[in-house]
Amino acid sequence: MFKFNKSAGQASRLLLVLAVVVFVAVIITFLIMKMATKPPAPSNPATTVPLPVYEQTLGDIRFVFESALDKGNVLRASEIANTQYNYSGQKDFVIDNLGAKFIEVTVGAQNMGTENTAQNAWDIENIVDSKGRNFVPLENGAVNPWLPNPDLCGSLLKPAFDPTPCTKIYEVSKASTGLKIRVVSGKDNKSVSSGSGNMEFLLDLIVK
Repeated sequence: MFKFNKSAGQASRLLLVLAVVVFVAVIITFLIMKMATKPPAPSNPATTVPLPVYEQTLGDIRFVFESALDKGNVLRASEIANTQYNYSGQKDFVIDNLGAKFIEVTVGAQNMGTENTAQNAWDIENIVDSKGRNFVPLENGAVNPWLPNPDLCGSLLKPAFDPTPCTKIYEVSKASTGLKIRVVSGKDNKSVSSGSGNMEFLLDLIVK
């Protein structure tokens, strides 16, 4: 009777040890499989924010953003750039709409080719905001005193010379953000056309 009980006890201990070994093996296998499983892809992957672009080459003409100045709602007579105007007799130019402001933009154009460009082969056009709203340059005589003289926009560009500046003034909504400026050149760097076929690009602006 004593021997039978002793054998039964040994068998029980052996079964217990085997059960523990099996249990540990199952746990280890589960952990290995879990670590080997790839995590699920995020339901809303983060969108890549495009970097700002401040220069672009269209054909042989390289456009470079130079400055964008917030003038508020007043172009002051004391800041007239065109020396042909006598600012002592010139009045400030004020925007009537309180929701608008003047922005003066200067973009340089440089000839990267080997031959002179044609006249009017390049220009800067509208300011475009993040919602696609367009703001056209002010080209009436009212802002001429604040524009450089001579006007170099579209002028002939000689190869490898420093960028030629083009400056224009715009009325822009104060609510607009993400401002860009459209730069253009004619097809094959020929004269800019009023129709389709122009090369164009939107340069980012840093407004100060």
